[in-house]
Amino acid sequence: MLKTVGRQADGIAAYRRAVAITPGLGEAWWSLANLKTLVFTDADIATMQAALAQDGLSDEDHFHLDFALGKACEDRGAAAAAFGHYAAGNALRRTKLVYAADETSAFVDRSIATFDAGFFADRAGQGCQAPDPIFILGMPRAGSTLVEQILSSHPLVEGTSELPDIPALARQVADYPAGVAALDPAALRRIGEAYLERAAVQRRTDRPFFIDKLPNNWAHVPLILAILPNAKIIDARRHPLGCCFSNFKQHFARGQAFSYALDDMGRYYRDYVRLIAHVDAVLPGRIHRVIYERMVDDTEAEVRALLAACGLDFDPACLAFHETQRSVRTASSEQVRRPIFQEGTRAWQAFDPYLGDLRTALGDVVDHYPQAPRFG
Repeated sequence: MLKTVGRQADGIAAYRRAVAITPGLGEAWWSLANLKTLVFTDADIATMQAALAQDGLSDEDHFHLDFALGKACEDRGAAAAAFGHYAAGNALRRTKLVYAADETSAFVDRSIATFDAGFFADRAGQGCQAPDPIFILGMPRAGSTLVEQILSSHPLVEGTSELPDIPALARQVADYPAGVAALDPAALRRIGEAYLERAAVQRRTDRPFFIDKLPNNWAHVPLILAILPNAKIIDARRHPLGCCFSNFKQHFARGQAFSYALDDMGRYYRDYVRLIAHVDAVLPGRIHRVIYERMVDDTEAEVRALLAACGLDFDPACLAFHETQRSVRTASSEQVRRPIFQEGTRAWQAFDPYLGDLRTALGDVVDHYPQAPRFG
């Protein structure tokens, strides 16, 4: 909680008290690593290595320690050792999860078949017409929290969190996604209104617009456009190798089961790009794309384009986003409280020799980045 509200020093003190009491408490070590801004000491590393060597260590403590030690080694420039720990942590975590990449690909195939240009032409003017939501979506670790922080610094926009409501509503549609085609105008409007009612629980201000930044909503973009045709959709995108490796380094508290194997992750990224490209083709201009590397290189121009895509006037507070005081729950909570920095665009390059399986799974997606068009 201290981390979430920005009291970093107090949060670190609490985590360090935890590992002083129980040196093998992997989740506390990982929580320190997950601040992204803390550099472990030699003594920290020695304590974690000793804990990892203990007999009887639980699998959960084991993989948390591996993820934390991976970060510690990476900070010291020891790419081989870091990758070894990341790979070990991911492999152990993967044994606890059920994920089938073929199912994601098949879902995208069905979505592309269902949501063609005719589908949207036939439903023009339907759905709930409210313009309130701004959806920031894409891959985790692609800069969505940065985009959220920038937009939340605008006086007309409220940041909420990663809301579970669109996936929950999708699960209520029989034979989803194909079943959306059977919904009549009243049903589409009701689902849109239901989303707004559910999201209202998270609202704390009377600002006219609010953000839902659940990354996985990329899979439901066609549904969103059918039930909330005036919602804004922001595709936060980062170099596929950098983005996927950043996910590989990350242990998520829940979900994101695709992220614990490089081949699964490459296929997931490719399917995400494939569905968004389809929406771009059938509804040109409806999605505004934020390329993370462009945001870092030319922040003001990208911020102005982002605000224009959302129908918002420029506000200087959006360039001083790191000064905005708000709770941030994601892994980037400390990073977005700092001015924008370049390191995240290059960190993956030291690990390129170990990313062969990822490159193979991504295929030509790597070659096409960042030439993807910007909309808005």
